[in-house]
Amino acid sequence: MGILIAVLGVWFSSSLVKADSKAVTTSLTTKWSSTPLLLETSEFLSEEGQEKFWNFVEASENIKTAEHDGSDYSSYQEMLKVACQTLSPLQQNLLKFSLSLRSYSAAVQAFQQIAADESPPEGCTLFFVVHGEKTCEFDSLGNLLQAASDRPKPFLFKGDHKYPAANPESPVVILYAEIGSEEFYRQHRRLVAKAEAGEITYVLRHYIANPSKEKVYLSGYGVELAIKSTEYKAKDDTQVKDENDPIDEVQGFLFGKLRQLYPDLSEELKELRKHLVESTNEMAPLKVWQLQDLSFQTAARILTAPPVDALMVMKDLSQNFPTKARAITKTVVSSELRAEIEENQKVMCPKSNPTDLFIPLISRVMEGLHSLGIEGVSLHNVLKLNIQPSDSDYAVDIRSPAISWINNLEVDSRYNSWPSSVQELLRPTFPGVIRQIRKNFHNFVLIVDPTHETTAELLNVAEMFFSNHIPLRIGLVFVVNDSEDVDGLQDPGVALLRTYNYVAQEMDNNYAFQTVMSIYNKVKTGDQLKVEHVVSVLEKQYPYVEINSVLGIDSAYDQNRKAARAYYEQTGVGPLPVVLFNGMPFQKDQLDPDDLETVTMHKILETTSIFQRAVYLVGAELLCGLRETRFGKPNVVPRINSRILSFPSFHPQIYLFFFLIIADDSFVRPVTFWIVGDFDKPSGRQLLYDAIKHQKSSNNIRISMINNPSEEPNSQNTIVAKAIWAALQTQTSNNAKNFITKMAKEETVKALEAGADILEFAVGVGMPAGVFMGRVLCLDVLKLKKGQRAVISNGRIIGPLEDGEMFNQDDFHLLENIILKTSGQKIKSQIQQMRWIAVACNAFQVFIHVFGTLKLYFLLFSAVKLRPKEGETYFDVVAIVDPVTRDAQRLAPLLLVLNQLINMNLRVFMNCQSKLSDMPLKSFYRYVLEPEISFTAENNFAPGPIAKFLDMPQSPLFTLNLNTPESWMVESVRTPYDLDNIFLEESVVAAEYELEYLLLEGHCYDITTGQPPRGLQFTLGTSSSPVIVDTIVMANLGYFQLKANPGAWTLRLRKGRSEDIYRIYSHDGTDSPPEANEVIVVLNNFKSKIIKVKVICLTNRGQKNEDVKQDKDDVLNIFSVASGHLYERFLRIMMLSVLKHTKTPLKFWFLKNYLSPTFKEFIPYMAKKYNFQYELVQYKWPRWLHQQTEKQRIIWGYKILFLDVLFPLAVDKILFVDADQIVRTDLKELRDFNLDGAPYGYTPFCDSRREMDGYRFWKSGYWASHLAGRKYHISALYVVDLKKFRKIAAGDRLRGQYQGLSQDPNSLSNLDQDLPNNMIHQVPIKSLPQEWLWCETWCDDSSKKRAKTIDLCNNPMTKEPKLQAAMRIVPEWQDYDQEIKLLQSHFQKEKEMGTPAEIVMGWKELAEQVWCNLI
Repeated sequence: MGILIAVLGVWFSSSLVKADSKAVTTSLTTKWSSTPLLLETSEFLSEEGQEKFWNFVEASENIKTAEHDGSDYSSYQEMLKVACQTLSPLQQNLLKFSLSLRSYSAAVQAFQQIAADESPPEGCTLFFVVHGEKTCEFDSLGNLLQAASDRPKPFLFKGDHKYPAANPESPVVILYAEIGSEEFYRQHRRLVAKAEAGEITYVLRHYIANPSKEKVYLSGYGVELAIKSTEYKAKDDTQVKDENDPIDEVQGFLFGKLRQLYPDLSEELKELRKHLVESTNEMAPLKVWQLQDLSFQTAARILTAPPVDALMVMKDLSQNFPTKARAITKTVVSSELRAEIEENQKVMCPKSNPTDLFIPLISRVMEGLHSLGIEGVSLHNVLKLNIQPSDSDYAVDIRSPAISWINNLEVDSRYNSWPSSVQELLRPTFPGVIRQIRKNFHNFVLIVDPTHETTAELLNVAEMFFSNHIPLRIGLVFVVNDSEDVDGLQDPGVALLRTYNYVAQEMDNNYAFQTVMSIYNKVKTGDQLKVEHVVSVLEKQYPYVEINSVLGIDSAYDQNRKAARAYYEQTGVGPLPVVLFNGMPFQKDQLDPDDLETVTMHKILETTSIFQRAVYLVGAELLCGLRETRFGKPNVVPRINSRILSFPSFHPQIYLFFFLIIADDSFVRPVTFWIVGDFDKPSGRQLLYDAIKHQKSSNNIRISMINNPSEEPNSQNTIVAKAIWAALQTQTSNNAKNFITKMAKEETVKALEAGADILEFAVGVGMPAGVFMGRVLCLDVLKLKKGQRAVISNGRIIGPLEDGEMFNQDDFHLLENIILKTSGQKIKSQIQQMRWIAVACNAFQVFIHVFGTLKLYFLLFSAVKLRPKEGETYFDVVAIVDPVTRDAQRLAPLLLVLNQLINMNLRVFMNCQSKLSDMPLKSFYRYVLEPEISFTAENNFAPGPIAKFLDMPQSPLFTLNLNTPESWMVESVRTPYDLDNIFLEESVVAAEYELEYLLLEGHCYDITTGQPPRGLQFTLGTSSSPVIVDTIVMANLGYFQLKANPGAWTLRLRKGRSEDIYRIYSHDGTDSPPEANEVIVVLNNFKSKIIKVKVICLTNRGQKNEDVKQDKDDVLNIFSVASGHLYERFLRIMMLSVLKHTKTPLKFWFLKNYLSPTFKEFIPYMAKKYNFQYELVQYKWPRWLHQQTEKQRIIWGYKILFLDVLFPLAVDKILFVDADQIVRTDLKELRDFNLDGAPYGYTPFCDSRREMDGYRFWKSGYWASHLAGRKYHISALYVVDLKKFRKIAAGDRLRGQYQGLSQDPNSLSNLDQDLPNNMIHQVPIKSLPQEWLWCETWCDDSSKKRAKTIDLCNNPMTKEPKLQAAMRIVPEWQDYDQEIKLLQSHFQKEKEMGTPAEIVMGWKELAEQVWCNLI
């Protein structure tokens, strides 16, 4: 005891601190109940493979009966022991990490929601569903199975667990049960027996009959405690009831324990705690010269620490920077460190943005390579290869006789005056001038159907180019009916082609083109070409010719008729018309005549710059050769296939299957083709035949076959497939190739059907029949239906191919070309360098991930280096970061956890900024992330992960923000504290948040226009509740978002106009087949889910679609936003002032994102007492829209950027009223105010208080010139005509302007009012009369008596606190305040008593009495 007193005495003697310091804790939970770790583990294993999932299900039965002491820890270890039997050490670490993150809780909850949608039978711990019919009893299953074939099969989701021994034709039995329960294992064994007997298809879905009362504590998010400006005091004077302080550790002293042990020394302990806290958390402001080198000084502090501690030091400094900054300023930066960082910055990326981890996929790649003997540097050289698809365009070869060229710049006399030297390309000209040189540098080819309605317009564009001497060689391909039975007297297309050929023979191609234009001049706008038009021109220009001899059946002018159609079909360029520039097709939306002219001119200028560069680099004498050989380049192909060029998605799971290959193992072949089809059908054999024919002309490819039979396989309908399989198993590569080539020919199949012996076609000997198992692969992995064809190349699926769709040798050539260009050649060169030819073919199976190539940087002084463990597979991790940025706050804890999970070779390069003029970090930060679940000393699960801000300084005012993944929508729950204005003088602040929704995002386009369908609405629901949420599609990127939670959801067009005008045409990223009528989306993880939807218009767009008139209740809609207890107090008073003066029924709309739990709890009570409606609206800031980081600016953004999507379409008008306003009139007058066609009306700033002239920034500079005499408007009060606002796409325009301006940090300083004022010329503002908003800061006292509303504007001159100003400026404000406080006290009494409190007089009478006192 004496020693303690002596120690305390020393501390007291030096303590100069006057106040204590406290802490902030933050937690985040899900809305749904905690899911069992056993089920989450099973979901992790299912991603590793269904076999591992089912093995775990079988083995998990032993977990409950194993010998253990019954604690959480022992059960957890038993579960891991079973789960990790087939996992590598790295995968075991990832499993533990995923359980800590609770990554698979969403997957388990998704099944729980699907089960709830099935309406589980009451009293059942598990139940079966057979084609829509439910039962809890296994004995009832037989009856349900008998009639199952009469009912449709259920839709199976991608995440469903289907037992592998399944007969595809058998009825589907879905078991909803909880793995781990005794009843589950009993029923599971029964269903397995039936599945293995081929009687059923067994599907297991998780179902927890008795969910836990606990919630899931989440991690993987950041918490920011930002220092808030106190220029205008925004603290509410309402006191919050203090709670016990759960945090009592300061610098290793457990003050909670000390207070218990020495209660008589409580005051002395308090003083010691003050000194310990304040001695390390100095917050005195720094001078400008001290700020300049903070970034370099922080890096120096990190780099002087031992490598094992460097990351921890970076985490501590960056996350607690405001209290560490003063000490950091004393750090000396060496010249070597500064020089090396500056040298590195010349070659490294300026920003680091570590957002995603692909460890599970990467680990499989690395372990696969390691098992092949590829280790160390060689392994990482392979992984660093950049194998992303290139952006280069592909062109078709235009050196075809099917093209009729109407001019030739190099030989035609009309171009004789042009210079022919390519040196002219380098001659200076004015920008945009097109050089006229006698070279065919630019080629413009029209492939058209003469009878098509757009052909005349396209030919007019070509004539314009020709007549204006644009340096274009113009070619024509007329695609007409090539049947010999059809002549020019019957078909106008054939007539025009024959006329063109006749004139070309008689005169030349140029004259023939002019004749064609004369013919089209005869066609009236809107009409189609007819034979009469052709005949009339032909008779006029060539009166002596016999029409029948040119157009009739015996015509000799059919040149290029068949060749043109063959060329068009061969090139595969898509539907007519097609325009090629140097062989590259224009997009369909570029074929509008006006756009085509502009795009072509741009292409000429673009191509000219390429030739200029070529002349400069290789010389004029080589350019001609380059020009002539450009159509032999790799991007020039004989055929363009849109399926291939769209670069299909990558499917790494297909590498899990073993296959045999037709290739010589001594040669590295970097491209693999899997040919999928029914080889006992002509279409499948033709696909295979074309692939083999192509292989004969290439040394880069190998081929494998997967049979996908159209019918149930038997000995009669699988003759060819079995023969191919047997050849692959028994023959050498060359013999197998020759044999399969014969089997793919139709004459061979006919001979076999006629009774020929298959051995007659064998090249070698010993051809036993094989067992063919490709059907399971097609159904389960490739998701192909029976008989469907596809081509798979290096993990990318092209297909399924439609019936009759051509995929020939030229398509294989294009596919090979793309694969070689993106990945094949790079990987081949790496393999050849390693000289491991023996394993090369198999090695290609695991090259499935993409890494950007890393440059070598200097790392002697400026990088943190952590070496990997020797002899093990390791990850190469490189991070580039400025240590005093938000990125560093997140990156340091992430790397610390990563270092515990994986073996890595880590290098963290410092990317420092110099000459700072402001504090780079003004916030404290915590990133909630743990590598493994933690336990208490009693071996029980520890409380969930939370963010802890310990020993925080008491002087600043803080605001709390959560940085969550993009798809999370969180809300604050169960905290009495003002999280927007945190003072730590009195209490520890415990903030609890809840994950309210997971976001479903998407992009929607109308296929007929290629544009977003403005105003289209979607709904999201389930089968039992079809409409739960709805949304509107933005014109910006066709973006939409819907709030959901884990489960299976159905996306539909909203009933009404959306459903009447549109239908869903296709969808991508969803969980239902493309041809399904309903779009099903499954949310089963915490990652972002982004889908793409295409719709097609069903109505004539020329018709004007008027809105249907609906009878609506006369409700006045008022929108407002508030954050923090003070502004919520203002908001309640504003609402009361509106209620006192407005007779029309009211509905208030509040932005939910930043409201406190206290307000959300009280508002229903207030609504009931005052008889008004309210609704909480929210919208997640879209990821593609420039993000704001300050909470106040985010709130300003919500006031203006999302008005078109925040409210239902039924709301025609909305009034925005600032929270700190007092209303003195009936707002119905404002709603009914005539806006004269403007989408919204604002009140201009007052000019009458002359002493504030120096603060009126809009009177000079940019704003004065931009407004051009218009007024600058205040955003505290405005009325929005939402129908007009949406009609003119005002929201899309505002977001577009915001996106451009907000990139500059100096723009839009007052975002909510600067943006509409900046857009005043594009989105007009109706100026409201001045009396609609009076503000003491800008308006003189004499105008106050006419004020309809009073706004408590901040005063930049006096900086008067808002609360003080309210009491002084607005006489009635305190009476309103007292009335609300009285209501709140009654609410609190009712809440504590559990019943409505007794009120002495009726509520209306009480309110009237208060109002009388006010008057």
